[in-house]
Amino acid sequence: MKRGEVYLADLTPRSGSEQQGRRPVIVLSHDAFNQASTWRSIIVIPVSSSPRQAVRGPTVIPLPKGTAGLAQDSVAVCHQITTLDRSKLTQRLGELPQNLLSAIEVGLKAAVDMR
Repeated sequence: MKRGEVYLADLTPRSGSEQQGRRPVIVLSHDAFNQASTWRSIIVIPVSSSPRQAVRGPTVIPLPKGTAGLAQDSVAVCHQITTLDRSKLTQRLGELPQNLLSAIEVGLKAAVDMR
């Protein structure tokens, strides 16, 4: 497992407006953590295909259909960064190209007001 890979994940249980259900997520955590078998937590960004999410501004990054194995046009929802136990990641779909991973980093900075 490494930074920039896309996996299907089981995001239940969740509550309120958190992204939930079985959906793609993007691994964001540092590869030193991702590849340590004793480190169970993985930092991820949920992916959504909802048109409502797509218009939320600079914290959502478009991901075209086919990118990293995505079945439809989607967005990385950077303002909903979360930590999961690695057992919730069930299937690797693919890996983002560097330009999209860089765009996601910009979206994350906007979400947490980092410059």
